[in-house]
Amino acid sequence: MTTFSPAPGTSPVQGLHHVTVMASDPQRNLDFYTQVLGQRLVKVTVNFDDPGTYHFYYGDQTGQPGTIMTHFPWPGAKRGERGNGEVVATAYSAPADSLDYWQERLAAHALTVTGGTRFGQPVLTFEDPDGTWVELVFEDGQAVQPWPASPVDAAHALRGFHSVTAWVRDTDAVRQLLVGQLGFTEVGSEPDPAGTRTRFRGSGDGVGLFVDAVERPGKPRGHFGAGSIHHVALRTRDDAEQEAYMASLTGAGYRPTPVQDRQYFHSIYFREPNGVLFEIATDAPGFPDDEPVAELGKHLKLPAWFESQRAQIEAHVPRIVSREYGVTIGQRDLGTAPDAPAEPEATPEDGGTGVQVFTAGRPLDDARVAMVLLHGRGGTASDILSLERDFNLSAFTYLAPQAEGNTWYPLSFLAPVEQNQPFLDRALGTVDAVMGELAARGIPADRVVLGGFSQGACLALEYASRTARKPGAVVAFSGGLITLDQGSTFPGTPVFMGVDPRDGHIPLSRFEETAAQLRARGASVDARVIPGLGHTINADELNAARAVMQEIAGAMS
Repeated sequence: MTTFSPAPGTSPVQGLHHVTVMASDPQRNLDFYTQVLGQRLVKVTVNFDDPGTYHFYYGDQTGQPGTIMTHFPWPGAKRGERGNGEVVATAYSAPADSLDYWQERLAAHALTVTGGTRFGQPVLTFEDPDGTWVELVFEDGQAVQPWPASPVDAAHALRGFHSVTAWVRDTDAVRQLLVGQLGFTEVGSEPDPAGTRTRFRGSGDGVGLFVDAVERPGKPRGHFGAGSIHHVALRTRDDAEQEAYMASLTGAGYRPTPVQDRQYFHSIYFREPNGVLFEIATDAPGFPDDEPVAELGKHLKLPAWFESQRAQIEAHVPRIVSREYGVTIGQRDLGTAPDAPAEPEATPEDGGTGVQVFTAGRPLDDARVAMVLLHGRGGTASDILSLERDFNLSAFTYLAPQAEGNTWYPLSFLAPVEQNQPFLDRALGTVDAVMGELAARGIPADRVVLGGFSQGACLALEYASRTARKPGAVVAFSGGLITLDQGSTFPGTPVFMGVDPRDGHIPLSRFEETAAQLRARGASVDARVIPGLGHTINADELNAARAVMQEIAGAMS
């Protein structure tokens, strides 16, 4: 039986903080959640990892934790597909005697509704305009702060979240996290049309207490797109407790990110073994921190580090109308999207590059920045593509080509070049084909971060050294230049490199020669010698790479 042994400085997690979803049309999304469901738009800001994209927050009057539904609307994004490894539904709590009211209201808005019972409570399930499952659970739950301008009758207003539902291959992995690490209580299990549903309850006494896991062994994973739930955030009381949870989750092997400043709360992110992305978010400082409660959602709010780019951001984000205030935000007409990508003949995953390329993250058609990842000798594209989970930057599409026979060239990168031919030239050609395909899709080289591990890191550095169209940045985990006689310049290109001084594959002398040459040719090099690293990638390297990636994404606003 799984039990909770609280880590020093922690207490059991209270429940849900917020849920974040990908949408497509921003105005349609805004109208559905405010005018149909009666939620208040409490904040209009931007995706801090992609400031050219809105971030909408909906909730009760002040956006209390446990009521917050957030959306990244990416106009024109393709629909996602539900599957294992993700949260697939968010349920709101509705007054127990409001079932008839909501059935009539949803029917009046031409929504197809499915009724049922879950753990003894009536449930209605329907889809939002992007296909996200939204559910209403009818219970006598705790009331939240009402929104006076809500179009929903106050007696029937939604009361924040009841639960989320994740589809997973293995419920026990969820149990080990929620019960063993975070202090949830297992409520029980019951049959579900998709599998066995197990419910876990947070320690709080307010709203948003439940996480349900439906076990579906052998079923396919989800494919991210419009309508997909990106992550679910859980509540922590303050920064100190969040830091304690970060330490305990790191010790348990969950690899949480560093703390991210989200302006209205602070966040860390991590995945459980099925692939479900969780966040732990602080309650403070909250949404009234930068505008009065009476004006929440009225203005486009930007963090201080984006204020200097306000004019560009306002020109880029689509024009929307707030029904509550009758104000217009944003300037771009969606009918004239700037920098529209050229219509492609084939995508990398369809064979346009002539090699097998695996993808993750933001759908390629909807991305403005990309990361190309090159695996090491004996590794696979799928292996290195899993770094997407550690980076957790929603602006990026990630591509990883697969080397034939799992190796890019047969001998050490220090061998005479002719001994690795023609394989080296083929490998460089593969990278060039992927970069060319991205350019054809509207993502030029300066918006691409080229990264790799070991043999892949050497290949990434060599490609960047030789090509005339430099990547926006290079990330080399345990690698060095294959040749030191190239002459092309690096116009300030950021390069991150890390190595163990005793790495048996990458001599320290070659690592240092590489860094020196790149600097001499104009690159901005962060070269770190990390004792005890081994031939692996550690958290400090991931954090450094993430910082480089955020610079590239931030420059795209």
